[in-house]
Amino acid sequence: MITILSKVFLRNMDINNPKDRKAYGTLCGIVGIFLNVVLFFVKYFAGLLSGSVAIVADAFNNLSDAGSSFITLIGFIFAGKKPDIDHPYGHGRFEYISGFIVSLLIILMGWELLQSSAKKIFNPEEVDGKWYTIAILLLSIIIKLYMAYYNNSVGKKINSEAMKATATDSLSDCLSTVVVLSSIIFMNITNINIDGYCGVLVAIFVTFAGFKAAKETMAPLLGQPPEPEFVQHVIDIVMKHEEVNGIHDLVVHDYGPGRRMISLHAEVDGNGNIFELHDMIDRIENELSDELFCDAVIHLDPIETDNVVVIETKIKVAEKLKEINEHITIHDFRMVTGPTHTNLIFDVVEPYEMKESEQQMRNLVTTKVKELDDNYEAVVHIDRSYIS
Repeated sequence: MITILSKVFLRNMDINNPKDRKAYGTLCGIVGIFLNVVLFFVKYFAGLLSGSVAIVADAFNNLSDAGSSFITLIGFIFAGKKPDIDHPYGHGRFEYISGFIVSLLIILMGWELLQSSAKKIFNPEEVDGKWYTIAILLLSIIIKLYMAYYNNSVGKKINSEAMKATATDSLSDCLSTVVVLSSIIFMNITNINIDGYCGVLVAIFVTFAGFKAAKETMAPLLGQPPEPEFVQHVIDIVMKHEEVNGIHDLVVHDYGPGRRMISLHAEVDGNGNIFELHDMIDRIENELSDELFCDAVIHLDPIETDNVVVIETKIKVAEKLKEINEHITIHDFRMVTGPTHTNLIFDVVEPYEMKESEQQMRNLVTTKVKELDDNYEAVVHIDRSYIS
């Protein structure tokens, strides 16, 4: 259904474009609301006829899903708004916020289901497991599997945590309905009523899915590192220019899908023509903006490319520091030679798994540099990487 509708209404879409992402999210939100409302009425009717609290609980779970789809829809609409004077970085984080609200609603519904199901354990009621009840639950499972599939597919396609959270919710609903169906079949075979127990199990499924979705949607709000694929794409665009010898200090500020700001240092030959190099940097910034829909700021970092002593010393220092941790890297390396000693000035990128303080790290680096040559003095700045 989604594929057909997207071909009809969303032709020639660019998923990296905030406007087109909004269209995808809006379409999926509307379809989700419609299907969940239909499932609610069908399951609620089946629950009333059968007297099953688990089916009624599952029905209201679908009603909460309709509300979740509505919130997701509102999130995409607000996220697609253009930047304004009060929000110069856009409104893209509305999508993350809507996904987090959905996860909270899932947790709340799980708690309500747990309470009502626990009561049925101590006060069980007769459950009528007719063929039409089983047929309705089977149909619900098929629909929810489809919803989980298309939400996950679209979520991956447009890189939306809100859509992925909705997919997780749909899959947990499917598992919940399987549990309810199993309880009906079990009762028909053994005449033992486990409706309340299955309701509790459904509630646990729902609550667990809610916590999982909350964790996934909160991460970008707190500031998670960019995806490795995105980082590699940035590196490929910058490094395809022959004048660039290397990059470091890459930082990605995420203000929502399609609302990213990038800053990095590009290493260039210090003997190059400053006007030509500046023009190249401008072109790279435009390429990043066109291909990744982001704002890019690149700092020009001149390095010595023809000084053999500096190049060889940098390699030796980098290899020596691997003895501290194999993931340590250095950049902005310079040598200032004096009558009594030589200053080696550089930045060290310390991995997050290292627990040493900045001063402890400087002491470690200084010790290792001294092992290369006692006349070397390390002038070190400690950095942390902002990418994984």
